[in-house]
Amino acid sequence: SDDFSSTNSGWDQFQGDDYVSDYANGGYRIYVKTTEYDAWANPSRSFPGDVRIEVDATKIGGPDDNDFGVICRYQDVDNFYFFMISSDGYAAIGKFKGSNSELISSDNMQKVDGITPGVATNHIQADCIGSELKLYVNDNLVATATDSSFTSGDVGLMAGTFDTAGTDILFDNFYVYKP
Repeated sequence: SDDFSSTNSGWDQFQGDDYVSDYANGGYRIYVKTTEYDAWANPSRSFPGDVRIEVDATKIGGPDDNDFGVICRYQDVDNFYFFMISSDGYAAIGKFKGSNSELISSDNMQKVDGITPGVATNHIQADCIGSELKLYVNDNLVATATDSSFTSGDVGLMAGTFDTAGTDILFDNFYVYKP
């Protein structure tokens, strides 16, 4: 678990032209400054097998047409699963495999019930159990997928933009459980 009160807990601390990922305001912030860009951060850990990830994610700025969420079974920058929602009510599960990104829960992000829109906090839960992948937001199941490409790895956080830059997400109360 991590409440991000210590900047020594192992998460990336990066400031560049495209994004910032760093500890801020008692949480962990990912701020994406470029359009059509996803940024992520990892605590440099390895989790064998199945995990349940939970985090509180607060949109603190930028467009509602955004994406943010969690990562499981992270192998490297080109291979992992991601679970994302948007501040305008969409959700999806996807994967990077061999540097190719694809959604695996549906062809596009799907409009779902249960996401608190706009400048708000949403509780995100991702289950990576065997080949079953499930995304919950505020205790509502919003996306499922089945895939067996990855079976273990690191966890992480992500945020991104579409047509408008400036997605700014503050994460807090990060937990990883063995389900």
